[in-house]
Amino acid sequence: MIQVRDLKKNFGPKAAVNGVSFTVERGEVLGFLGPNGAGKSTTMRMITGFIPPTEGSIKIGDHDMLENPLPAKRLIGYLPENAPSYTDMTVAGFLGFTAELRGMSGDAKKKAVERVIEMCFLENVRHQSVDTLSKGYRHRTCFAQSIIHDPDVLVLDEPTDGLDPNQKHEVRTLIRRMGEKKAIIFSTHILEEVEAVCSRAVIIDRGKIVANGTPRDLKMRAPTAGAVLVQFTDGNGADVAQKVGALPGIDRAEVVGERPLTVRAYPHKRSASEDTARAINELAAKERWPLQQLHVEEGRLDEVFRSITLPDTKKEATK
Repeated sequence: MIQVRDLKKNFGPKAAVNGVSFTVERGEVLGFLGPNGAGKSTTMRMITGFIPPTEGSIKIGDHDMLENPLPAKRLIGYLPENAPSYTDMTVAGFLGFTAELRGMSGDAKKKAVERVIEMCFLENVRHQSVDTLSKGYRHRTCFAQSIIHDPDVLVLDEPTDGLDPNQKHEVRTLIRRMGEKKAIIFSTHILEEVEAVCSRAVIIDRGKIVANGTPRDLKMRAPTAGAVLVQFTDGNGADVAQKVGALPGIDRAEVVGERPLTVRAYPHKRSASEDTARAINELAAKERWPLQQLHVEEGRLDEVFRSITLPDTKKEATK
């Protein structure tokens, strides 16, 4: 449903996006991650036809965005950054207006407005003017306009920005449900959101894609992925780390916490993590160490994000 090939965008001498390529299929929710200034919003603006690329191609469904933009845009629902709206309109009036822009009238328009008001939990504010809404309700209203025409493709720039935890949960659930039938791409800074909603994630840094895979695949790139974390209620940290690190198949072991005593062991191969955990468990029983917890770590997205996007000088400073 979304095909992006070698997309580039220059602003003067600066390359904001530099050779980005990816696809999004129907039934897929793609998380678009990256630090501020990485090129996320610029890429999404090009995908929706809001700004033209310097080079590259964009295809929405069967339509080329550059050569045949109108049918391509008909397939897209777009929630841009900062969620713009007409503040002097009521919520229902604004949604009715956006429905008309999408070519709806009469009963079709009325049903579309009622559908998104219910989906986005806007019933209590439907008659309020947009300028009287809280940031969360305003954002929900703008989210509602993006799905007013039940599009096949959704492009969402920070869809949970400004929402409280309950509202974030509602929007994530809605995106996950819609993602079963639509092609969705959304940018976010909230890494837990990627794990909760996305079937795949792309990390962009300085205009280039630096990682692309399922959340599980990306977490396996974390430095601690496959390591064995073990906790004891008591013990000598240096002695425990030395004996654990001397076990066959373990590269090294380090103390990462004192209360309770916590040791992380890194196996030679990540595929041997379960064997390493069993060996540590047997050693703890033999040494009569008071074992409290033992598990294989799956890695964390924040570790992967930092290891990929931080400049080398900052990586060293944060070790």
